Amino acid sequence: MFWVKLKYKKGEGVKFISHRDLMRTFQRAVRRAGLPISYSQGFNPHMKISWGQALKVGATSEGEPAELQFERWINPKEVMQRLNQTLPAGLEILEAFVV
Repeated sequence: MFWVKLKYKKGEGVKFISHRDLMRTFQRAVRRAGLPISYSQGFNPHMKISWGQALKVGATSEGEPAELQFERWINPKEVMQRLNQTLPAGLEILEAFVV
């Protein structure tokens, strides 16, 4: 297992979605991209994603952090490419690298 750190952009098109909706959007994008994300154990497993500070509703940003834990090796550039194909307009992965 290893972590990939992402730097993403929250643009004008999605500035009015809440932090929880943003998290759900990323989780759906990871599932649609078919990435080998790690899940927690237990009764209600969830994706192992670590988020930075929540942005207030209405704010945009050019460099928000997130870290994703994967079950097996996957090239960070491939993670970035596959997520950018599935994320909605206004969200874009700018960088991805192994932590």
